[in-house]
Amino acid sequence: MDSLSSSFLSSVAQTKVPNILIKHPSSPPRFYISSVRIEDKPQAEINSSPTLTIPSTLPTSQNIKFQQSSSPSKTVSVNKYKTQSSPPKPSLPLTVLNTFDDIINQFIDPPTRPSLDPKCFLSENFAPVEELPPTECEIEQGVLPSCLDGAYIRNGPNTQFLPRGPYHLFDGDGMLHSIRISNGRAVLCSRYVKTYKYVLEREAGFSIIPSVFSGFNSLLSSAARGTLAAARFVAGQFNPINGIGLANTSLAFFGNRLYALGESDLPYEVKLTPNGDIQTLGRNDFDGKLFMSMTAHPKVDQETGEAFAFRYGPMPPFLTYFRFDSKGNKQADVPIFSMLRPSFLHDFAITKKYAIFPDIQITMDPAEMILRGGAPVGLDPTKISRIGVIPRYANDERDMKWFEVPGLNIMHAINAWDEVDKDGNEAIVMVAPNMISAEHTLERMHLVHALVEMVRIDLKTGVVSRQPLSTRNLDFAVINPNYLGKKNKYVYAAVGNPMPKISGVVKLDVTVAQDHRECIVASRMFVPGSYGGEPFFVATYPDDPDADEDDGYLVSYVHDENTGESRFLVMDAKSPNLDVVASVKLPQRVPYGFHGLFVRDKDLKRL
Repeated sequence: MDSLSSSFLSSVAQTKVPNILIKHPSSPPRFYISSVRIEDKPQAEINSSPTLTIPSTLPTSQNIKFQQSSSPSKTVSVNKYKTQSSPPKPSLPLTVLNTFDDIINQFIDPPTRPSLDPKCFLSENFAPVEELPPTECEIEQGVLPSCLDGAYIRNGPNTQFLPRGPYHLFDGDGMLHSIRISNGRAVLCSRYVKTYKYVLEREAGFSIIPSVFSGFNSLLSSAARGTLAAARFVAGQFNPINGIGLANTSLAFFGNRLYALGESDLPYEVKLTPNGDIQTLGRNDFDGKLFMSMTAHPKVDQETGEAFAFRYGPMPPFLTYFRFDSKGNKQADVPIFSMLRPSFLHDFAITKKYAIFPDIQITMDPAEMILRGGAPVGLDPTKISRIGVIPRYANDERDMKWFEVPGLNIMHAINAWDEVDKDGNEAIVMVAPNMISAEHTLERMHLVHALVEMVRIDLKTGVVSRQPLSTRNLDFAVINPNYLGKKNKYVYAAVGNPMPKISGVVKLDVTVAQDHRECIVASRMFVPGSYGGEPFFVATYPDDPDADEDDGYLVSYVHDENTGESRFLVMDAKSPNLDVVASVKLPQRVPYGFHGLFVRDKDLKRL
């Protein structure tokens, strides 16, 4: 979601040397950060207490220095990092630039808006936690099913420093929370993704690279922070060619490799050790074939092993489509020049024959910032939303077709599939949450209602029909991964209360839509005061083509704000009430985050 800032900062490396907002729930936080002291802390002293508190010291680790690989076409490995005993002494240029940074944050662009106030977004269970080495968990209810042998890993923001100025929920460094399950036992591990940005700033002891979502909100603030970034580059404090991203959004497994993803950078390859620890192996540009950034939502076809992805940005081509073969080799780019202006394109869908891109009303418009002093990402109410359809294996965009769909604003796609009617006419069906009142999506997300819809596109006539599947506020929805790109019956979605807090999980039967009635067929609401995140479906018999689509389990982290404790819940996806079959009490609080992934034991062994 941060390709605009990614493109700007990357241009600094060429000496041409610049945000989506989410609102905290309306209920006031119970406490706020007033100060945070940062100091080195031995790993053995990591606080594993589950009590809901703001740590007196933000997480620290050994100081490490990133060194660029001698070959730009190779994965930059953590073996290229070197350690040193203490941070370098502040130099005069460093002191001057830090002072300029403080002036920007205190006088030019202070956090005056609630959506950028660190007191809101670093409180309660949004507050950061320290790294946790592999730690045994308590199975407090039920038994963990054998099909869960493997690891559930969830990504999310976890800032390592108290912000000097504005802070957005999405600005935190990526942290992976992994629960490794084997023979009924569970081990939790929480580790930062060791991105170039994380390592660089960990060594320095303070933030260097501007915050992606909160740093560029007006002409004056962007000019000031852009100038500061250019000065830091000239002073040798950072090199954006090594990447500026956080890798804090999601994960993907393809080509027998596991990646932590964020839209402002290339994928970071990670690995789970046999004892459940998490290692960052490095930043991968796929032999120099992947340029600058990639979506955090690639689609992996479980049948072919291929992965499909894209990147977007403020410079033409505004959209570029590409794929990886079953071995993880990147194929040629397909630039989409028929997207005539930059759009905020966070997710997409694939079928067995097509790729589907939503061109929504939320746009990236640097002119808005330059000419009117506004934010570069915002809603254009005059724009008519479109859906673009291109053949899945297209080599160019000559067969790209666009269909106008007024009022359809899709942030996350759930699934899509191909259909053929009795006359042989082709159609595409897509299921996705539509963000109602999209003008609030960036600034006050708690006011947005996500209405899950079924959208049908007749490829011959161009007629687009839409059918709501539920009246509930639903997002972060998943399906059985084996049904990606083909017709599915069931969807599992998170209930916003309001977003970004998740108060429960529901199961929808999309075939009920033909009767024009509510499609929810099962529901599990969490204990009052407890909130979860995106669920993930794990099939009981993933290799059995005759297994029922809903034969499996939903897994999710859930946090109890009354006790300060976090748990890992396992729910029976076939049961009418999504019954909890196992509950694991976690040794440390797991903050609210974004997207996760389950990797089976056999795949972990191939990493």
